[in-house]
Formats: sequence, C-alpha cells, structure tokens
Amino acid sequence: MVPLLVQGQEIDYDSLLQRIDTVENPVYKPVVSFSYGVLNFRGDVRNSFISPAIGNNAASVNLSTFVDRKHNFIANFSFLLGNLSGNTYSYSDISRNLNFRSSVSSIGANVEYRFAHFIERDALIRPYVSLGVGILNFSAKGDLVDANGQTYYYWSDGSIRDAPESLPGEALPLYRDYEYETDLRLREQEEFGLGDYSQNALVFPLGLGSHFRISSRAFFSLGISYYYAMTDMLDNVAYEGTSIVGSKGNDSFVFSHLSLHFDLFSDPATRTVDLLYADVEFDPLLFDDEDGDFVLDVSDRCPGTPYGVEVDTVGCPLDGDMDGVADYLDQELDTERDAWVDEVGVTVSEEEYLAALDLRENAMPREEMGDYMAIISGQYRLGSRVEIPENFQSLDVNGDGYLSFEELLLVIDMYFDYQLDLEEVRLLNEFFFSQ
Repeated sequence: MVPLLVQGQEIDYDSLLQRIDTVENPVYKPVVSFSYGVLNFRGDVRNSFISPAIGNNAASVNLSTFVDRKHNFIANFSFLLGNLSGNTYSYSDISRNLNFRSSVSSIGANVEYRFAHFIERDALIRPYVSLGVGILNFSAKGDLVDANGQTYYYWSDGSIRDAPESLPGEALPLYRDYEYETDLRLREQEEFGLGDYSQNALVFPLGLGSHFRISSRAFFSLGISYYYAMTDMLDNVAYEGTSIVGSKGNDSFVFSHLSLHFDLFSDPATRTVDLLYADVEFDPLLFDDEDGDFVLDVSDRCPGTPYGVEVDTVGCPLDGDMDGVADYLDQELDTERDAWVDEVGVTVSEEEYLAALDLRENAMPREEMGDYMAIISGQYRLGSRVEIPENFQSLDVNGDGYLSFEELLLVIDMYFDYQLDLEEVRLLNEFFFSQ
C-alpha cells in the first residue's frame, strides 16, 4: 500500500464567510483639509525690523475634488481667515512712521495640478502648483493714540511724544500700546476729507508646495500661496486717494502654511462582501481536529492518533508492511505478506498466534468473535484486502493489490479518452472507498 499523506494546512474560515473585492470604479468625494500658518504683507506699510518669516496667524478650511475623469486636476474651494499688519519706522521722514492692522477673510476657488503625468498617484511625495480667484474682505485699523487718548507724535530722534517736534515745550514721552483702535478709512474721510473706498476686492492666489502621503485616506502638505489683490488700500496707503502717498502697484500678501487632508467619504479601494451563507452558524465540531493529525474529526477513522504520527487520508497511522500493526508500534517493519504477527508486529507461527488468544482459560471478547470465526473457517488472511475487480486491475500500476488515489486519477484520463463510461467510473469510485 502506498498511503496518501495529508499536508497540514489551517482552514481560513473567514474566506468562507466573506470575500474582498477590488472596487473597479470608486466614487471620489470631496477631501476635507485644515491649514494653519502665517500671513506676511507686501505693500506700502511693511514691517521694518521683523523677519519676513514671522507674520500674523491665519487658518483656512478647504474642500477639494477631482475636476477631470483622469484625476489630473483638482478643484479647491477654501475659506481663509487671518490678520495683516505692518509697522514702518523712519528717522529721516517722520511722516513715514506708519502702522496698521487689518482683519482679512477670503473665500475662493483654485485649480491644482499634482504632476500626475510624471509622478505615480500613490507616491509618498507629490509637488503641486495652483492658480485661483477669490473675494477678499478687509478692514484697516491703526494704533495712533495711547490708552489715554494721547496722539502719537514721532520725533527725528526716534522717540514718541505727546506733541509734535515743532512744538518742543514740555512734550512728554509716550509709549505705543499696540492697540489698533482707529478706523483708518473713517479717519481719512473725517480728518482729510478724502472719499470712501471699498473694503472688498478680488484676489488671485498662486500656490506651490508638496503633499506627503500618510495613508490611503490622509496626507499633509507644506505650501506657500501668494495673493495678489486688486486694490492698493489694504494698509490705507495708496499712490492716490489717501493722505499718505504710497508707491504704485497693488497690495499683496503671502500665506505660508501646513495642511492636513482627510479623505473621509470616498469609496474604499477594496470592499468586503458577505457571502450567501455568512449568517449560517457553523458547528465548531465539524472543524475540530482533536488528535492534531490534520484530518478533521468528522472524517477521522482513527481518532486519538498520538501527536506526530504520520497518517493516511482517513487519519489512520501508516502500516507499510500491511501486517495490521501501525508503523510507529511495529518492531518488524518488513513483515512478509500474509504472515502471522503478534501485537508488536513481529512474525509468529500460526500456533503461537492461536495460543495467544488463550481460548481455553479465558472467555473471548465479543469484538474478537468475528475474527476468530473467520480464522477457524479458513476465510481469514491477516493483511488481506478486497480484491480488485478484474476489469479494474490494469489501474493497479505498481501491482500492490491496492488502488491508490494517484492511480484513481488515471480514470479521469480514461473517461475523457472514451475508455470508460460514466457507470464504470461510478463503480470504480465505490470500490476505491470500500478498500
């Protein structure tokens, strides 16, 4: 007999209940992002002694979605909120000692390009550029008086006093409180009789930066956006129309920011599908293997096999010489065919075997009665098998008197070669499992 060994393999029960499918055409929904950074003003009233890297805090919220079907371009809709400020000092021209602070808010949209034609979509780092348009609202205020309402007068020696330098007298020093309490547009109207101007303007943001992927649904970015405003009034100083004459050209500002992006609503790349029998409660006993021989108990004909013993397809220990004693217990592994053996597989004479039954002194156990009757009637041969039917003997390739599973596979070829009909295949199958 050539036994068919069972290769140990754990059963993946989850695969019986669920299947993971790739989503062929996922639906992409808007990605939400939050940005935080600083604003730096570019206009007539600039910070004289402060680094451009230091600015006023600002934050924005953004929604983005793909524009084209190939996902090369992204549309962003954003809301920006922050402050712009400037403090200019001049010793040579005291009229140029200016300051302002303006609260700004902007809502707009832009189109972003992430170089999808050149960089893989799932790359860890992806640069981007963007261009857009928006509406900006601003309100410029100045720090012109102290907490007691005393007007600041700047002197050429760099001090601030409560009287102009042309009237030295008893001028007392003052110190700025950096409270921007004066509405500069209203001051222009009342003090200088200048006309009103709109505090809303178009802006055109140009952005660039890089995205850094965290996961399939999250990434962060470092970027900078340059906002060009269609007004010269953000700091209340313009080339014309204000009491202080500025340089030609519109105002602008820069937003340097760190952003976090979250794709919370788009379809996942894969989807778990519950199979039709996902709700069926499986009896765990059907999948149990108590003796650990990798043959489930439901089909194990030899339960309780010691751990580590090699077994055949039905879970019984291997018996190479077919003497009825498993190899792991057999002390004589090459016993001749049809020889009498004792309980450890060693060859004995027929007389010794019958004497071992001890028929004269002890009653024979009921389960041994059938074997005994077969022995005394001459119908029993130790290690005998069911004879292979004559029409199937050609399938016993190795001539061991047993049809193995590998030999049974030859039937498939014979059936498709029209050497066997379906009824013969059925009969052969029944014989194979009766061995």
